[in-house]
Amino acid sequence: MFLAWNDIKYSKLRYGLVVGVIFLIAYLVFFLTGLAYGLAQTNRSAVDSWKADQIVLSKEANNNLRMSHFPDSLTKDIDADQKAELRQASMTIKGKDNSDVNVNVFAINKNEFLSPKMAKGRLFSKAGEAVFDSSLSKTNDFKIGDKVKVGEGGQVLTIVGFTDNASFNVQPVLYTSKETLDSLVPAANQSEMISAVVTKGKVHQVPEGLEVVSITDFIEELPGYRAQNLTFSFMIGFLIIIAAIVIGIFIYILTLQKKEIFGVLKAQGISNAYLSKMVFAQTFILAVLAVSLGLVLTLISAKVLPATVPFQVNPLFFGVISILMIVIAVFGALFSVLSIVKVDPLRAIG
Repeated sequence: MFLAWNDIKYSKLRYGLVVGVIFLIAYLVFFLTGLAYGLAQTNRSAVDSWKADQIVLSKEANNNLRMSHFPDSLTKDIDADQKAELRQASMTIKGKDNSDVNVNVFAINKNEFLSPKMAKGRLFSKAGEAVFDSSLSKTNDFKIGDKVKVGEGGQVLTIVGFTDNASFNVQPVLYTSKETLDSLVPAANQSEMISAVVTKGKVHQVPEGLEVVSITDFIEELPGYRAQNLTFSFMIGFLIIIAAIVIGIFIYILTLQKKEIFGVLKAQGISNAYLSKMVFAQTFILAVLAVSLGLVLTLISAKVLPATVPFQVNPLFFGVISILMIVIAVFGALFSVLSIVKVDPLRAIG
């Protein structure tokens, strides 16, 4: 470690370039990871907050909540340990700048387990009241007590509270009562229909025409969710490999440039094992320094990004990626070690 650190201090510019390149790649990896995790959460955070085990949908819906509709009367025929009715609708609300904001409206029974955990304010208690996702207070400056226009029909919702992490299919969620949703969507027989029944524990029986879907499968089948995650996973994986290759190439070139020096050291009796440890230690120091700088810049970026950017920090993901980048980079130094072993002291000296 002593020899490795002193060599880095002696050739600051060379190793500074190595750290700079790896730092930029590490920053890109961390940023993409935060963006991928943030996008995934905007797809599923409302569903995660239910802490449910299954969801009962109509068979024709193909696991899509928006396409699922069945009579409310069928709920009594669903035999489950715990169950809660849900009716979903997609619509637009007017922001304070009169812009259209796409939202998901979840109509629930407030005495059932789908009731959101309040971050501020209270739960709806009468028609025309709703609980908004807290992201809307950041992006549109909504406050408790505000009257929000819904669609073009002139209906108005009153904000009585905010809940955290309530988004579905990359759109914020509004929680309200079925009576309120009926007034917003005055379609024939709509009040007698629901979208799903969410359950906890075991589901023992469902009526014909309905199917039970696990929450895990339901989330995986959300439109675009799986494709999005696979795309980001491949991008992040390839970037980690590229970072390892880049640092391996840099260390290998620097090793070749110091071939004569290694020959002198070997002629003085320094073993291949000691020199190999030096190269591994040097690579480890450079990788840790570059990855740490990339992580710090990512955390700073997370603080200054606008609320409209779906960026979230997951300490577990960032920790695993940091370790992977360092381990793979150190493994990439193996080529340099093999070149050191092949150095002939007599030939290298002269």
